[in-house]
Amino acid sequence: MTPPPIGFVGLGNMGRVLAANLVASGHAVLAHDAAGAARVPEGADVASDVAAGARRAEVVVLSLPDGAASAQVAGALAAVADRRATHVVDTSTIGPDAARGVAATLADAGLAYVDAPVSGGVAGARSRTLFVMYAGSDDACARVEPVLAGLSGRRQRVGERPGMGQALKLANNFLSAAALAATSEAIAFGRSAGLDMGTMLQVLNQSSGRSAASSDKFPDHVLTGRYAAGFSNSLMVKDLHLYLGAVEERRGPRAIGAVTASVWEDFDRAEPGADFTRIFPFVEGP
Repeated sequence: MTPPPIGFVGLGNMGRVLAANLVASGHAVLAHDAAGAARVPEGADVASDVAAGARRAEVVVLSLPDGAASAQVAGALAAVADRRATHVVDTSTIGPDAARGVAATLADAGLAYVDAPVSGGVAGARSRTLFVMYAGSDDACARVEPVLAGLSGRRQRVGERPGMGQALKLANNFLSAAALAATSEAIAFGRSAGLDMGTMLQVLNQSSGRSAASSDKFPDHVLTGRYAAGFSNSLMVKDLHLYLGAVEERRGPRAIGAVTASVWEDFDRAEPGADFTRIFPFVEGP
């Protein structure tokens, strides 16, 4: 018997690549995007709407811009009376509270939810080095494991409750944002002292100042002038706000988080929607 297709909702920069990864891994994919069929990757079939995917797929993957979109799609899936869908995998970054709300909506309709945000950017998705950090019940995670394997070669279960994957993703993005902003300041200082950026990166990456910013973002996108990591400053600001909100709810420390968010907010106001690696020329200034 031919296995049912994997449903996929949300074909933006990341979602389109993830859906293509599923196709390349041998899965039949039934994909839908609110912007239309033009975004559906080669090899996938088009679902006319969310309900059409829910009627044919057992597992539906979401890649959406925010919690409101995930909640809307979850409500649409729950409302399909004759659905085949039993499990939802959400790769979106929506925050712990939104993930718990989506999980509750789906659970009321008999659908299991796996919270599975991803880290590594569009380039990481294309190379299958993207990291999937997922959380959910034992049964739900076991059921969707083949789908997770189709998304990326790197993944780890981080908890048993929806929202735990989101918490780790927000912590990760806060560290990424802080490192990129701090590295930008350090490189700007070095250049003002007459140092060459390439030389600085060679030394930093063999020293205690090394980070993903210095070893990846700067060599690949800043030093080369490409500035094409595929993640916008506006999305980083969104994630930082989610992080700070979650920290405040738990009354955790937020001093460095608040300063980091302020820098990124200034950058986003100055160049809305810019690639996030362009924070270096923004920080360095004229």
